[in-house]
Amino acid sequence: MPDVLVDSNVLLDVLTEDAEWLDWSSAALASAADRGTLIVNPLVYAEVSIGFERVEDLDAALGPETFKRRPLPWAAAFLAGKVFLKYRVAGGARRSPLPDFYIGAHAAIEGLTLLTRDPRRYRSYFPKLRLIAP
Repeated sequence: MPDVLVDSNVLLDVLTEDAEWLDWSSAALASAADRGTLIVNPLVYAEVSIGFERVEDLDAALGPETFKRRPLPWAAAFLAGKVFLKYRVAGGARRSPLPDFYIGAHAAIEGLTLLTRDPRRYRSYFPKLRLIAP
């Protein structure tokens, strides 16, 4: 299995012990970790950081022994802009690129599998992206 970029919703499910999604997200995360390297990028890190008072606590929760950090590639930023334009042309109301477009573009550009529990937008705008999703 290639490396797996972990979407913030999966991490938040586990960290907040979400009643609806904890079991699925925990099992999917553990399975992905058993088969490959788990990846987080700055956008995922930022989204998860909202639940933490101190950066040290977040760094402990997303420890380097479990999660490898990767920067967002420039080519992913370009691709995110292009799929955001497609979204706007199709009637999307948001005015600035959503984190999901950057996250999907990062996984697409680097050939990563994406672990997410919200696959709809990724399937629509990144149809060739490998997903682990419910």
